Amino acid sequence: MSEFSITLARFTEAHITGVTALYNDPAVTRQVLQMPFQSTEVWRKRLAMDDERLVKLVALHQGEVIGNLGLEQYSRIRRAHCGSLGMGVAVAWQGRGVGSMLLAAALDVADNWMNLRRVELTVYADNEAAIGLYRKFGFETEGLMRDYAVRDGRWVDTLAMARLR
Repeated sequence: MSEFSITLARFTEAHITGVTALYNDPAVTRQVLQMPFQSTEVWRKRLAMDDERLVKLVALHQGEVIGNLGLEQYSRIRRAHCGSLGMGVAVAWQGRGVGSMLLAAALDVADNWMNLRRVELTVYADNEAAIGLYRKFGFETEGLMRDYAVRDGRWVDTLAMARLR
């Protein structure tokens, strides 16, 4: 399917069920810091945190949520030039440009509307596809965080990555 059949939208109440399903997919849960078996109420509460420092996007194909990205500008005055992001893409859509679309849109907002100098993220050190995507958008590895999280009953490392503008 062409990327033109994919649209980006602000995450709204209408997308809660789809975002919940996205992050409850075991293959997606495995690559993000979300817990499995989250309820729609968890995502409804996150949506309720409406703040102009939070940009919440969904990627849609024929109305179905196939990706999600959150960008948050830090509220501390001395860190207000920085933001962090996290994202997830449905397994069937990985490697098909959805992550690139979400990231490009979020970085446009970060650069041209939030005036962020630094955008940072963490990614599992073995998630080569995501690391490649982030590098494509100018993110650089700043460090390795050992035993950062538990996944599949084992401690796993993550990379701290950032993009400076």
